[in-house]
Amino acid sequence: MHYRPLGQSGIQASVVGLGTWAIGGWMWGGTDEAKAIRAIQASLDAGVSLIDTAPAYGMGLSETIVGKAIAGRRDKVVLATKLGLVWHVQKGQHFFDEHGKPVHRYLGPQSIRYEIEQSLKRLNTDYIDLYQTHWQDATTPIEKTMKTLLDLKQEGKIRAIGVSNCTIEQLGAYRKVGPLDSTQEKYSLLDRELEKDYLPYTRRNNIAMLAYSPLANGLLTGKIGPERQFPPDDLRYNNPRFSVESRREVQAFLDRVRPIATDYQVTLAQIVIAWTLAQPGVTRSKTPGRGGSHCWYRTSTKSTRRGAKPSRPGMTCGRRRRSECNQPTPEARREVASGSVRCCCRDYPSPTTSVTRPDQVGKPPHQRIDTLPGVANLMRFSGISYVWWSMTHPGPE
Repeated sequence: MHYRPLGQSGIQASVVGLGTWAIGGWMWGGTDEAKAIRAIQASLDAGVSLIDTAPAYGMGLSETIVGKAIAGRRDKVVLATKLGLVWHVQKGQHFFDEHGKPVHRYLGPQSIRYEIEQSLKRLNTDYIDLYQTHWQDATTPIEKTMKTLLDLKQEGKIRAIGVSNCTIEQLGAYRKVGPLDSTQEKYSLLDRELEKDYLPYTRRNNIAMLAYSPLANGLLTGKIGPERQFPPDDLRYNNPRFSVESRREVQAFLDRVRPIATDYQVTLAQIVIAWTLAQPGVTRSKTPGRGGSHCWYRTSTKSTRRGAKPSRPGMTCGRRRRSECNQPTPEARREVASGSVRCCCRDYPSPTTSVTRPDQVGKPPHQRIDTLPGVANLMRFSGISYVWWSMTHPGPE
């Protein structure tokens, strides 16, 4: 697992984070607490340190389950939660109803004070590592919201300040008041609007960008075929993106990516996450968790770090120089010697370096199937090959 700075906060967090909306149960057909706890703990065991939750995920249920799961392991967790979607007051802007209660976007100072205390109780902790405004509130000046968050930071109740679902103009308003450490936005192979202006802005200003819904509600996992039926209480029910025609188009695209996954013995979801993490400005990707054997499994038990046994030609041989490469086949040794495949017993390459498969050499870039930036190296060197993923019920934020 790789770890990167969380903006200017001084916090190091895993590049893969665990999202827990589905664990809250609402819009995901309920939850099994015991399985959810095992799923969270399995993620921690696999090297995931960033756990992201929110009060609105099941009206506190997700936070409560996360608090139980990390008991005794709080020092191993970068705990992120949110604020600003409230049901204890009828102020701000009405957003939606959950369990028959109206939920509003509201970021008033008194409400923030109330929310932080409730989250601390549910999470069974005395501080939050990353506190994020979930959605922005047009009725409260950003200056008031940010000043309250800075006060909480000064009091030691939070360590870093983040936002979510925020425009560039709103980012600037927050930054005028104090340091902003992160933003969490929707980004995937199917949702790339941020690349034009948003990601360059966050890069210039050292704001960590957490990509949510990188698997596009499960559409990019390869597990949701055209024949899949969604129940009425599933958020994908009647969603145009999940129409039969749309799913056929996405499946055709994934069929072009599948040879890469097969070649590197990983899943399509891992390829998609690796691509997401390789994009300039994306510091980490939040994958959704739910729990239970029906949606959690280990995609690979082999570490591809230095010294591990090779799981495919051209990965690890245990030698330190190219001339000493001890790959199992002459073809693999030639690949290493030519530089087309890099042994991880040598210096690690940049995670944004693309590796060209021998059978793709000479083809125009738009026709090659391995041009996703950094996919091959991320698969071999970032530890993603032994992270746990949710494949059946992934949920966005």
